[in-house]
Amino acid sequence: MESIPLIIGLGVLFFIFYFFSQVLRIVPQYQRLVILSLGKYAGTRGPGVVFVIPLFERAVSVDVRERFLDIPAQTAITQDNAPIAIDFLVYYRIIDPRKSVLEVENVVSASINIATTTLRAVIGDIDLDSVLSKREQINDTLRIKLDEVTERWGLKITSVEIREIVPPRDVQDAMNRQMTAERERRAAVTKASGEREAAILEAEGERQANILRAEGKKQSAILEAEGERQAQLLRAQGFSKALETIYEVAKSLDNNTLLLQYLDALKAVGQSPSTKFIFPMEVTGMINRVADMVNTKSDK
Repeated sequence: MESIPLIIGLGVLFFIFYFFSQVLRIVPQYQRLVILSLGKYAGTRGPGVVFVIPLFERAVSVDVRERFLDIPAQTAITQDNAPIAIDFLVYYRIIDPRKSVLEVENVVSASINIATTTLRAVIGDIDLDSVLSKREQINDTLRIKLDEVTERWGLKITSVEIREIVPPRDVQDAMNRQMTAERERRAAVTKASGEREAAILEAEGERQANILRAEGKKQSAILEAEGERQAQLLRAQGFSKALETIYEVAKSLDNNTLLLQYLDALKAVGQSPSTKFIFPMEVTGMINRVADMVNTKSDK
């Protein structure tokens, strides 16, 4: 019997704690409380300390942080009737907690359904090549269209990102063949460009070599001509010097000396074993000069 008051006391404490926990709410910065008083909208409260009257008011917590919806792979038909599988992410943020509670039953489920429907509508207006090459454009189109629908629910679509696009098997095979052909083409272009550059470099090297050889031959010819000119100049100078010397010596010779030289030359001719003798025309004059010389010496 003594335990009954204890149980009653614990029950009262629990009731008081529960009552105050329902009356006094501490709302974080990233949450808001949508208050329904007797079923009617009574305002949005938070963040901070919020008082809620039990039995008369009901508080619905709404997270206002940016969140995302992971949309599973969806099969869509392109404008040219090609089935493709696409999965994407939708980033959103609740900007009006009242609408997100009062205007739609489950805002997350409704957003997922409208996202898949909008995706099929957008892809159906684009051909396969555009779907594969214009992801950014598709992302922007999906974001705009989704934002137009979810605005009435108090949601703001901040971004849409396509993660993967899986085309049909035959399209994948064709793409692989195209990529292979493109790689082979690039390899051929690179090889041809390399060979062209090598030929240009080789021709340029040969041209430079020819220029250097021609320049070397030119310099060699110039040096050879210069040497020949110097040699001829030296020979001419030597010959001129010899003539000057002969001329100087010849000026100091008198007629008698020339006559003796002439006689010596005739003596050498006379000693030759030849049977023919050639007498210059000057022999007569020479004999007269010899006779004059002998007469002169006799008079003395």
